[in-house]
Amino acid sequence: MPSGDEWIKIDLHIHTFDDPKDVLDYSAHELLERARALGFRVLAITLHNAVFDRAEVFADAARMGILLIPAAEMRLEGADVILLNVVAGEVASLRTLDDLAELRVRRGPSLFTIAPHPFYVFGGSIGEKLVERIDCFDAIELCHFWAPFFNPNRRAIEIAKRFQKPLIATSDAHRLHAFGSNYTSIPRPVELTVENVLATLRRGPLRVTNPPCDFVDLISTIYFFFVAHPWRVRQRKNEDGG
Repeated sequence: MPSGDEWIKIDLHIHTFDDPKDVLDYSAHELLERARALGFRVLAITLHNAVFDRAEVFADAARMGILLIPAAEMRLEGADVILLNVVAGEVASLRTLDDLAELRVRRGPSLFTIAPHPFYVFGGSIGEKLVERIDCFDAIELCHFWAPFFNPNRRAIEIAKRFQKPLIATSDAHRLHAFGSNYTSIPRPVELTVENVLATLRRGPLRVTNPPCDFVDLISTIYFFFVAHPWRVRQRKNEDGG
């Protein structure tokens, strides 16, 4: 149940240098410090194809008054899926969206899934298949990367309205400074638990903060994803002998 009129900030799609796929330059602890400074109360570190489960980070988050939800960003049939409140053994067996649908049946409301950046041209977007497989998702993401002249979020909004799914704004942060400007706010539950947060996401109300990228942010993001990050990945492969 909500507690008064207080709203809290949450971000449910974030990456750190623990990620097995991406090569990032900030730690989970650095993320927590920034989150505390910006007043966030709920986070999900969504590694690619792996559950973030470092016990010491969860303990540090709790000491800071931040609820850290175990989560992962899985790629299934070419589409990325955010899973909240999962364990490593569950995601290890996921190969298809049918597998995901079966897991959702087994777990019921204790599992929450989001379709991230669903209509972007980059790899990992589910695209129009979202309509066909809407049963696999509890919510649809409002991506941080948009501008008035480039806004795939419009289609996400249309689908969310059509199927009565909540829209959830996230940072999908791959750089520390990118965290904090795109997020969702929920009424603060009396007890800040994973179960209460997931129930609030389903029930609402929600507030989304999803401003457009300005020109500098737009160019910076394009440079990172198409120049800086591919170079880091190649460097890691060289260092690993691959």
